[in-house]
Amino acid sequence: MIDLVGWASSAILLLTLIIQIPKQWNAGTNKGVSKWLFIGQFVTSLGFTIYSIGTGNKVFIITNSILLVSAVVGIYIYFHQSGK
Repeated sequence: MIDLVGWASSAILLLTLIIQIPKQWNAGTNKGVSKWLFIGQFVTSLGFTIYSIGTGNKVFIITNSILLVSAVVGIYIYFHQSGK
């Protein structure tokens, strides 16, 4: 039962980010978006992914790995839009 809470919470968090990424891309600008948000998310998600692997918790391993990927996508979009 407790894993269900973890998976549901993970799904909600990831859904909010998955919805935001296309909005940022479609906006065509990074106005009002700090590159440090994505850089901080990347470093934090990398650390949490490593920690999660160490603990062996599947919910955290998967969630933090996807958060790490979303940070990379966010960084890419930020710098792609900066070069326009």
